[in-house]
Amino acid sequence: MKKIFFAMCFASGAFLLASCSSNPNKAERINTEIDKKESLSSETSVGVKDGNMVVQRKVMMVEELRKLQNEVYSQEDRVYGNRQYGSLGLYGVLKTCRLELADKKNGGDGKLIWTEPIERVTEKEKDEALKMGFDEKNKLVGVSEEYLKDRIDRFRQYRNVLEKRQDEYEEKLTICQADLKSRQYDRVKTSKDNSENKGE
Repeated sequence: MKKIFFAMCFASGAFLLASCSSNPNKAERINTEIDKKESLSSETSVGVKDGNMVVQRKVMMVEELRKLQNEVYSQEDRVYGNRQYGSLGLYGVLKTCRLELADKKNGGDGKLIWTEPIERVTEKEKDEALKMGFDEKNKLVGVSEEYLKDRIDRFRQYRNVLEKRQDEYEEKLTICQADLKSRQYDRVKTSKDNSENKGE
């Protein structure tokens, strides 16, 4: 009976140790020292570690997250525009093109061609729930927290979604602009032909 009890204790202890070590949000100590180090860039070095030739990229996580977030926000502005700065983005340019395509002077029927609604992927960042209270200095604050790894993973997902949407809108815009040019060319040609026929 004692053997079974000790075996169970040992197994549960091993399980606890394994689950603690596999926590992806736990900060680990990382040895970044390399010998014969030569810098390739501000983040990348070449050298020797444990007798092996290595290329090591070392980044400050605050900079990595800032760079990723800026990239995602800029990409979202390229796709959907930015109201604050009055830019249209691919979505707005496509909508304008479809308006011109629907215009009767360009051979349209006057009805706007459907454009899917704007779906900004980062909207929920603005709607984050804040826990409100007093901080260590007795100041009234609002705080939201999440794991760094989760935030980086989420922004990488945003980037992937926005890259796909950018490709889609670029293709739709190219098709719309080609169609519009064709209709405008036909209109000019018809107008020219009509005026030549009247001159005869």
